[in-house]
Amino acid sequence: MRADDEHDPLDSWLSQQVRPLPPPPGTFELITKRARGRKLRKLAVTVASAAAVAAAVAIAVPVGLHLNLSPSPVNGQQVGAEGSTSTSTGTQSPTGKGSPIKTASPSPSATTQPTPAPSGGLVPGNFQPSSVTFVSQSAAWVIGQAGTPGTCENKNPDICTSIAWTTDDGKTWRGSHAPNTSGPSGPAGVSGIRFLNGSDGWAFGPELWSTTDGGGHWTQVQTGGARVTDLETSDGRAYALFATCTGSSSVGFADDCTSYTLMTTTAGSDSWQAVGSATSGLTDGGSATSAVLALTGSNGYLLAPDGKLYSGLIGGTWSPVGTSLCQPGAAQFNGLPSAALLALQDASHLAIACVGSATTAPAQVLFSSNSGQNWTQQPAAAWSGVSHAGLMTSFSYAPSGAMVLSTTTGIYYYNPADTASRWQASSATGSKAPQGGFSYVGMTTDEQGVALPADTSLHEIWMTYDGGQTWSPIVIKNPGN
Repeated sequence: MRADDEHDPLDSWLSQQVRPLPPPPGTFELITKRARGRKLRKLAVTVASAAAVAAAVAIAVPVGLHLNLSPSPVNGQQVGAEGSTSTSTGTQSPTGKGSPIKTASPSPSATTQPTPAPSGGLVPGNFQPSSVTFVSQSAAWVIGQAGTPGTCENKNPDICTSIAWTTDDGKTWRGSHAPNTSGPSGPAGVSGIRFLNGSDGWAFGPELWSTTDGGGHWTQVQTGGARVTDLETSDGRAYALFATCTGSSSVGFADDCTSYTLMTTTAGSDSWQAVGSATSGLTDGGSATSAVLALTGSNGYLLAPDGKLYSGLIGGTWSPVGTSLCQPGAAQFNGLPSAALLALQDASHLAIACVGSATTAPAQVLFSSNSGQNWTQQPAAAWSGVSHAGLMTSFSYAPSGAMVLSTTTGIYYYNPADTASRWQASSATGSKAPQGGFSYVGMTTDEQGVALPADTSLHEIWMTYDGGQTWSPIVIKNPGN
């Protein structure tokens, strides 16, 4: 999503009063006539569907570790007003600690009018954001945790997820329904959120839930025991990594994941299918590792555990296109790789940030202008101002070619138009940079970006409006507070 000025057309639309128009004469008579015809057709389809279901049962295969077969759609459990809301009195992260998750960049094709959940909900005073997703320069959802474990109004009183949303770029916030997760044993719940547009969204990590009404109701999607470690949206679809993991919740929900399969679904559907055999059961020889997704408006990329790079059109088949000079490594607590992060400028230009020494530079950046077939390393001089920068946590590439990198000490930015041609430390306006740095950073446009502090107890997201040079905090709170 791009905008050339600060007044998004969406904001103008939202500010207008909508008056329903009366139907033309004869409308209700026509509806009645068509309804009788549909009723007869539906009866015939029901009979045929019953036969198809019976045949499917005879050859049904449970979703396995590698998920090479397309799983059957699952209706799941739907929650709405009866589910967990952001007014709950207590909560705990799905993994036992605050676990920020990679957030989604807005889909370039997301033009659907945002329709947030019913208004009137309150945001808990101790809301701790773990993930944020923008669908325009002004409309966003944030998922997080709040309250005291053991006292939340949820099926599992130790797991209580909260969601807040804004339509004015964070000036005001409202609470919304959240998935009412219970979880059997081990890692459970959700801590990441993505919206494709104003209606279709997903909460994940490690469970998977979906909504088609802006978060008003949520439906759990069965994953056959797999954990969803990453999810991105674009061009009417969602893509996710279904992982086979054995790690404990005290380390992270993506701990000890040894196999990944790329799955996809269309907006409004809970039927997830494997993209293809090439991107199913991806491993690094069986050792615990991670993987990461990145999507543009027309295609996407997947950095596999062994360093191989896969790509394909949105809705099409994906295949190997190259090999990275560094591998993802073990997962961070938030599910992202700890050794290599992938970012896209457009369909053919991409970059990978590889972990460097914390005493010299946080990373080395590799560029490719031909879809990952060949790579060029950024000169060492570009890192002259980034010594002792700490460990990298997230990486983003704006359409203009500017880049931002979050670390455990702060945020750094690189502007290709800058004559200095080097990474520079971003500055905080009106506030000091938070202790522990940032867990995520992403650019929604060339100028606007969002970041999440590693310390979720600050109740903040951070925003930039100058391409990552300066950042300022926005507290997620109720209107008037």
